[in-house]
Amino acid sequence: MQSCARVNNKKVTSGPLNEGDTSTAPAALTPDELNYYRRMVDNHLDSTLGRTRFNGSVLVAKNGQIVFEEYNGYIDPRTKRDSITSSTPFHLASVSKTFTGMAILRLWEEGKLNIDDPVQKYLPGFPLEGVTIRLLLNHRSGIPKYDHYMGEMGWDKHKMVSNQDVLDFLIANYKKIPIAQPNRGFSYSNTNYALLALIIESVSGVTYPVYMKKTFFDPLGMKDSYVFTLADTARYTPSFYYNNREYRFEFLDAVYGDKNIYSTVRDLLKWDQALQKDTFFKKSTLEQAYAGYSFEKPGTHNYGLGWRMYLLKNGKKLVYHNGWWHGNRTSFYRMTDENATIIALCNNDCRYVYKVKELADIFGDYMQTNNRYDDDDPAQPVARAEKPKRKSHSTARKKTTHRRSTARK
Repeated sequence: MQSCARVNNKKVTSGPLNEGDTSTAPAALTPDELNYYRRMVDNHLDSTLGRTRFNGSVLVAKNGQIVFEEYNGYIDPRTKRDSITSSTPFHLASVSKTFTGMAILRLWEEGKLNIDDPVQKYLPGFPLEGVTIRLLLNHRSGIPKYDHYMGEMGWDKHKMVSNQDVLDFLIANYKKIPIAQPNRGFSYSNTNYALLALIIESVSGVTYPVYMKKTFFDPLGMKDSYVFTLADTARYTPSFYYNNREYRFEFLDAVYGDKNIYSTVRDLLKWDQALQKDTFFKKSTLEQAYAGYSFEKPGTHNYGLGWRMYLLKNGKKLVYHNGWWHGNRTSFYRMTDENATIIALCNNDCRYVYKVKELADIFGDYMQTNNRYDDDDPAQPVARAEKPKRKSHSTARKKTTHRRSTARK
């Protein structure tokens, strides 16, 4: 990435991130395999992210083993003081929905809720008949985006919105909000996942941030992951426009469930590997999560329970989620058949982050190399990426890649 900002050159070692579960660890890659994957990833990133001002982190793994890892730029690209490292957490934006969805499915596994129950059973006062938890999960509830209608319908933008506010506003104004009939079609809406966070709190008896920490982050060793609340403003990683102007807090920034999980590429790999096994979740639960529920429009795009998917004609399935909130753009791609993972996180509004999906073709016939950008995710269309720019003062690209180590982490 010739024109990217300086990369930290902290030495790291490769190996599966099983951390104590070596009995189920897949076979380590051979040196030839490792070199092949590293070379292919490196070449692709040179021709995409390498021609932009990408400020963030990238990780690619096979069988849980990191084959490529890179950290570009600074937490604050204006000051250029603190380099981005493996422990720098980024706002995951809508990738947070994967955690919210799986939290609901965990409560379902434990018999604490039924995903086909009406939402009214768990959220008193919820005004809409026929909306089930499943319809929130797969975006078929018919409820539009609170982040659009609340501001347009008179919410005081000087007052931060909470999850409870999202519910209360819906209860008070549902007759004025353009709500569709439930289960008539797919319509991506952040409201669904803000409400799911409230259901998690209602059923578990703890706050959403506490539930995520004790159920996922702590058990999986995701030490750099947390749910952002207004108490975290001193430690969060800021985000920026592509020209390095900082995004300021706005009235929607306190709602979680649809967004507001911060994490790192390494922590997300731990999350990915936990989902590769049928010990952290039942196999039947994962099959539900990765089933497609939206077939109204012919094509490869579909949505499960907290996960997006490409369902390809050749039978391949690419499980993923992208995200976009302020200057935070995120991609999390999982080739579950090959146990391969692609993760890219940035905080400077670099749309080329979404092109990392093309790396899927390295691991199988996923036909992503010339595929279009998603037109319905993140929250707004991404019709075009910005024209690649080169810095006249570019520095040599430094990268943190991996050579196979005999030590197992």
